[in-house]
Amino acid sequence: MGILQNNKTEKDEKIIDFTLANSNNLLLIFTRNPELGKGKRRLAATVGDQAALNIYKFLLNHTVAITKNLYAVKQVYYSEEIWENDIWDNQKFDKKVQIGEDLGIRMANAFQEGFQNHYQKIIIIGSDMLDLSQEDLENAFKALEKNDFVVGPAEDGGYYLLGMKKFMPALFKSKTWGTATVLKDTLADLEQESTALLKTKNDVDYYEDIKDIDAFKPFLKHINL
Repeated sequence: MGILQNNKTEKDEKIIDFTLANSNNLLLIFTRNPELGKGKRRLAATVGDQAALNIYKFLLNHTVAITKNLYAVKQVYYSEEIWENDIWDNQKFDKKVQIGEDLGIRMANAFQEGFQNHYQKIIIIGSDMLDLSQEDLENAFKALEKNDFVVGPAEDGGYYLLGMKKFMPALFKSKTWGTATVLKDTLADLEQESTALLKTKNDVDYYEDIKDIDAFKPFLKHINL
């Protein structure tokens, strides 16, 4: 992609959008519709429903910030229904609904659709990672240049990112989703595959995950533990 001059014209902007639209990279963003009393239940058990919702909205805004300028086609997969007028800009994010009885089936369906639409590198993330940056996502796509798979391990035994150049159904089957065995079982599936491992990071599920992080302190002023 060429370097644009500071005095961008309307034509330049259209060229940029066209280039991004024809990227072979696809980023899948799995998100839960942010509603009071739904989602982040383990966190809410300690901080309360309203604080948990506020924290999740904060994390959603961070996810938008690190993905909106990424050189990739971006698809937001909602848990319940598509919200047209929300923080996900309709001009930058395609919007879809997750389909399937469990997380594995929903992810598998999203990956399959991406490959059927001829994307070559597909990566999936959630929307609750403050410790994730645009550079991390760019490095994950770069890792797929020399590897068929890329995994971002989470400290809790799951993963915060999964990417691939070829569809592998086994990755989405026989997993106890949301538990500490997911990463181990996933890496066992990939034992014979060319796989890049990213830096281990911490996602947000429990109060203990955020209590010592300054960015979350405004949401925790009411907590006395």
